[in-house]
Amino acid sequence: MIPVRGYAGAKVAVLGLGRSGLATARALVAGGAEALLWDDSPEARAKAEAEGFVLTDLGRQGAFDGVAALVTSPGIPHLYPAPHKLIARAMEAGVPVDNDIGLFFRSFASEDWDGFDVTPKVVAVTGSNGKSTTTALITHILAEAGREVQMAGNIGRGVLDIDPAGDGGVVVLELSSYQTELARALTPDVAVFTNLSPDHLDRHGGMGGYFAAKRRLFAEGGPDRAVIGVDEAEGVFLANQMAQGAADDRVIRISSGQKLDGFGWTVFARKGFLAEWRKGRQVASIDLREVAGLPGAHNHQNACAAYAACRTLGLAPREVEAALRSFEGLPHRSQLVAERGGVKFVNDSKATNVDSAAKALQAFGRIRWIAGGMGKDGGIAGAQPFLGSVAKAYLIGHSARDFALQLGDVPHEICETMERAVARAAAEAEAGDVVLLAPAAASFDQYPNFEKRGEHFTALVKALLAG
Repeated sequence: MIPVRGYAGAKVAVLGLGRSGLATARALVAGGAEALLWDDSPEARAKAEAEGFVLTDLGRQGAFDGVAALVTSPGIPHLYPAPHKLIARAMEAGVPVDNDIGLFFRSFASEDWDGFDVTPKVVAVTGSNGKSTTTALITHILAEAGREVQMAGNIGRGVLDIDPAGDGGVVVLELSSYQTELARALTPDVAVFTNLSPDHLDRHGGMGGYFAAKRRLFAEGGPDRAVIGVDEAEGVFLANQMAQGAADDRVIRISSGQKLDGFGWTVFARKGFLAEWRKGRQVASIDLREVAGLPGAHNHQNACAAYAACRTLGLAPREVEAALRSFEGLPHRSQLVAERGGVKFVNDSKATNVDSAAKALQAFGRIRWIAGGMGKDGGIAGAQPFLGSVAKAYLIGHSARDFALQLGDVPHEICETMERAVARAAAEAEAGDVVLLAPAAASFDQYPNFEKRGEHFTALVKALLAG
């Protein structure tokens, strides 16, 4: 646990008692604060009470009197589309609103560091797609190299639930836009921006607000090193803002597809090869084509980001390369779950928007595509340029018929359920085909989250192949 600093003897309200909320409450108490806990859900309140916490109804008159801060969970809106009523009340009372990420950055350093040979570091990863894989990959590479490393944030443990860092320890954080937007302290040593594509636009009031939330990771504290994907205009802009000039190697530009050799430090992947360039010359190259855990150009971008971050932490290219080859990938992200008769079954349930699904479609050859769910604005129109590899689409969920209208001449079948889609795709698949779950939609019409959707797909495939 990371005890929260700066609130000893003060009252701090905590709104939202999920994983991060309860970890925040424990860390506040450990730091000497009085935690006032509340959640709109009776089930969440009961769970907190079972842990021994006393609840405080933050909706009652005067609940924020004498409160030093309100710490809110990331899923609770504080601005768009409208602030939660209790957050609005706190703001009206002049109570500072923060989240666990902000508390972490103000509390992570400790007096023990004075005796360390190597100061602990924080690597923070944000972006629209690939941040979970990049975060896990950085963690894997560091662990393989024998470094003390912990993974937290939007993946793994809550940030305040991790252990205090040891000598030379590294914490790798995945941070969503929900987390970066509100944190009052953001001071990573290394900040990584993977890419940007439309997502969560209602929460951020449009693309400008969404990008602004991501940009805060770089603008608020000024990381020592910035690793920035420049395959979109926003990344180019961000890299330009962070660098003092083309030769400034505090900014490492990364790309999947572009050759970047006109800057101080770049890492890019082309035709399956990762290259590192410094001061106008190539210093390393890695063949990614046979790295099973990182298929496709989108995963090659993740490899570039992780490689760059680990190089800033002092790892040699050969150390990074060895660890890349042993990385097995994350569940629900281009995850190979089975193969029989030359047919591969791949679970990319995390492809909850059209951009991430389009990247998955580019990673494989002949595809039997399972798509659908709770579609987002624009449906799958953005995937049109990448449908050439789709032999047939099998459409499920609420958006099945809407997606069908956008497929044009691509053969398709409205299956409605995952059971039928898997059965039909498997029955029609031929050697060399990939049965790919890349929904391009949220899961909430049929599943509580993308993990459950991916688990169902995996279970159906394994049952089918065992039969």
